[in-house]
Amino acid sequence: MADNSSSGISKRGFASMDSHRKREIASKGGRAAHEKGTAHEFTADEARAAGRKGGETVSRNRDHMASIGRRGGEAVSRDREHMANIGRKGGEAVSRDRAHMANIGREGGESRSRVDKSEHSRVFTQPSHQQMTEQTSQSY
Repeated sequence: MADNSSSGISKRGFASMDSHRKREIASKGGRAAHEKGTAHEFTADEARAAGRKGGETVSRNRDHMASIGRRGGEAVSRDREHMANIGRKGGEAVSRDRAHMANIGREGGESRSRVDKSEHSRVFTQPSHQQMTEQTSQSY
């Protein structure tokens, strides 16, 4: 056995091989098992169940799922045309709801009329010469 005490890394075994060599060996093993007839082949139902089990396990990690969603959202939102289409579709769907649109219009009209009334009720007067003089003398 070689002395690898200085590096602490063994030069033996499957784990120390480069990925190309590992893939080559695994591929040979897979072919041999199929030729021998002992290789396991998943049925569609087995594959579906395995996928479901893996998905359930992964989805328990809320931080991981949030990260996936965030990255997906960021990627999608970079496509401006896609985002415009989403907004257009949403606007079309909302505008078909006549009661909702009437309510929006009514609320908008009410808030607009409050602004208009408050602007019209203000009386703007210029300060008199005496007031200007008093303000100026107070500031010194």
